[in-house]
Amino acid sequence: MSEIRTPRLLLRRWLDDDLVPLSEIHADPAVMQWIGDGSPRSLEETAEDIEAWEEEWDEEGFGIFAVELLGSGELAGAVGLYVPGSPPEVAGQVAIAWRLGRVFWGQGYASEAAQATLEFALQDRGLDRVVAVCRTSDTASANVLGKLGMRAESTAQDPQTGHDLRVYGIDLTEFQA
Repeated sequence: MSEIRTPRLLLRRWLDDDLVPLSEIHADPAVMQWIGDGSPRSLEETAEDIEAWEEEWDEEGFGIFAVELLGSGELAGAVGLYVPGSPPEVAGQVAIAWRLGRVFWGQGYASEAAQATLEFALQDRGLDRVVAVCRTSDTASANVLGKLGMRAESTAQDPQTGHDLRVYGIDLTEFQA
């Protein structure tokens, strides 16, 4: 299954029409402040992101979904599963991540989409564990991770940026869908 409906959202694979709206989300410094080195991303970099996410779908059977609002059809952002290469504490494990446009913050969309993604990991993909990494200062993401039942397990440092990170994990046999 590569499409999930929640009460307000459609999580789906990427379409050509998603490039411009996602690049607008990626161009917002407030959105990107917690991702990678914190730099906004160009249209070309966004196209590379979508291409890499689609390749991961083909190779792993999971990936990053486009998040669309059911009511309006607007692209709200991205959520899904990926296999990080770093930091070493999580390299090679399956991780959850999300990013939403600023106008979609504070409405519960991240929690709703991430909850559906964990259900997908457990029920559709049969995964037994999912991790997440966020900067120690990213309290909004930490709050979402707490709502998902993920527990802080350790700290790490981003090898590219030097940012302090907190590593979260959940054993999906304990996950409450």
